[in-house]
Amino acid sequence: MTIIRAGGISRRGTFMLGAAGAASLATPAIGQSPFPNRPIRLICPWTPGGSTDMQMRAIAEIASRKLGQPISIENRPGAGGVIGPQAVAQAQPDGYTLGQLPISVFRHPQMVQRPLFNPLEDFTYVIHLTGYLFGTVVRADSPIRTHQELIERAKAQPGRLSYGSPGVGTSLHITMEQIALAADAEFLHVPFRGFAENIAALLGGQIDVLADSSGWAPLALDGRVRVLAVWGRERAKRFPDVPTLQEVGVPVVSASPYGFGGPKGIPAEIVAKLHDAFKEALEDRAHLDVLDRYDMLPWYMNSEDYAAFARRTFEEEGVMIRRLNLRI
Repeated sequence: MTIIRAGGISRRGTFMLGAAGAASLATPAIGQSPFPNRPIRLICPWTPGGSTDMQMRAIAEIASRKLGQPISIENRPGAGGVIGPQAVAQAQPDGYTLGQLPISVFRHPQMVQRPLFNPLEDFTYVIHLTGYLFGTVVRADSPIRTHQELIERAKAQPGRLSYGSPGVGTSLHITMEQIALAADAEFLHVPFRGFAENIAALLGGQIDVLADSSGWAPLALDGRVRVLAVWGRERAKRFPDVPTLQEVGVPVVSASPYGFGGPKGIPAEIVAKLHDAFKEALEDRAHLDVLDRYDMLPWYMNSEDYAAFARRTFEEEGVMIRRLNLRI
């Protein structure tokens, strides 16, 4: 199990530009072409090839046609998904740098002494999009065939049964700790930078269990891995025989919802234009097909509702972090 230490939560002061100053920096000068007049950068805080990367590439391609400018994906994995958002928070508030804001954005600042950003003050929330299908997965040749057998083995060998996740403080890490806490068991947490490294470690025998989003689905359908449980409210359409965590006695639902945001201070008219383009792209059939491929569901919120959701999520995640005494 990842080492967990009790301790207070410290937060740094913010270093954002004032709203008026940021708006003036981002407002086009008279005579310039209207936004956007050059390519947009969309930062993915995970490695290429996973479900987030593929979803972002699909929606970016569609939205770029609506905006009339390319949207390029820049992968910046690391630190459980917060390296990318840190780059977003530090960018110019002109609408040309956006990024995925994973739920670890709301957790990390409450788990460290020197946060990289303040999620309530350093971002402009543009649009909420979707959530993940998560699951607990083993190799097809693993002697562990059910969730109950996983727990029994972890209890028999405390701290020796290893699982991989996309990083410390991610939903995968925290949910596995909740599973361990509920069962009075102990796992060995092995954090990776993303799905590609995680699945390679599982298939190569470096870890016993994978906890990750549904990039594992094609391997499960091919019979190369076995899914022990999914973490949503309902069973996944493509895996109707796999139970949910709730069905195996763990009172947890984990979907890690996310959306796109930019640095604090993007002018409202630019936010509206970005929102509208991504909303159309979200509902486009080609993008919905990609969501279906990964058993992800549309979860739309406009900019105002997403900002309110961010405030609630920050408070709720703080309660859970303090209850589990999670520190990095």
